[in-house]
Amino acid sequence: MQNSTERFSSRVENYIKYRPSYPVAVLELLSARCGLGADSTVADVGSGTGILTELLLETGAAVFAVEPNRGMREAAERHLGDYGRFRSIDATAEATTLPAASVDLITASQAFHWFDVQKSCLELRRILRPDGWVALIWNERPIEAVPLLDEYDALLRRYCSEYDKVKNMRADEAKIREFLGHRPETGVFANRQVFDYAGLEGRLMSSSYAPEPGNPQHEPMITGLREIFDRHNRAGKVHFPYRTLVYFGQFR
Repeated sequence: MQNSTERFSSRVENYIKYRPSYPVAVLELLSARCGLGADSTVADVGSGTGILTELLLETGAAVFAVEPNRGMREAAERHLGDYGRFRSIDATAEATTLPAASVDLITASQAFHWFDVQKSCLELRRILRPDGWVALIWNERPIEAVPLLDEYDALLRRYCSEYDKVKNMRADEAKIREFLGHRPETGVFANRQVFDYAGLEGRLMSSSYAPEPGNPQHEPMITGLREIFDRHNRAGKVHFPYRTLVYFGQFR
C-alpha cells in the first residue's frame, strides 16, 4: 500500500468538497465527557484538510492541527488561517513535535487507522496532560442494509484492490484497546450527505483506494457508479447515510 502520509496528495480538492463533516452531537459529547471548551488546548492529529479542526475551533479551543501531508495541510491553512487559535503543525502522530504535557484533548478523525499504534501511543501519552482525554472518530456506513450503499460497496470491491484492506483497518476496537490500555467508551450518532451525481463521484474519488484516471479500472468503475446513481436517485439526488463512531477515554 502507498505510504499513508502521501496517499491523499492527489485527492485534496475532492476531499475538501465531498467528505462529510461530523454531527453537532460529537462536539456535545466531547464537551460533556472530555472537557472540551473555550479554555482547552487540543491536538487534532491527522487533521487532513481541517474538517474536524474547524468544529473544534468554533468551540473557542486552541487547536494544533497535526498533519504530515503537505497538500492537505496547506488546504487547512488556507481555510482556517483566520482563526486566531489555529496552529498548523507539519508532523505525524508518531512524532508531533509538540511539548510534553501540552494538550488537554487529542482527537483523530478518519485517521487513527493510519497510525503506528505503539509509536503513536508513546508520543500522544507524552503530549497529553495527566487528566487529558483521547477521542477517535470515524464516519462509517450504517449497520442496517441500505440498497445504495450495498451496491456502492460491491462496486468498490470489484474495482478498488485496496478497499477491503483499508475498510478493515478502520475502527478496529482491538487496536483502540491496545492504544488506550482499556476498552474505550463509545458514542454513535446518525449522519448523512445528499449528493447529485457529481457529488457522488467526488465522494468516491476522495477515497485513497479509488483508481484514478489512467488506471484501467477507473473508467469501468465510473460507469458502474453512474448506473448506481441512475437506479437510486430521486429528483437528481441520493442520500448517503453514515453512523459517526466516537471512541473515547483516558490513557491507562
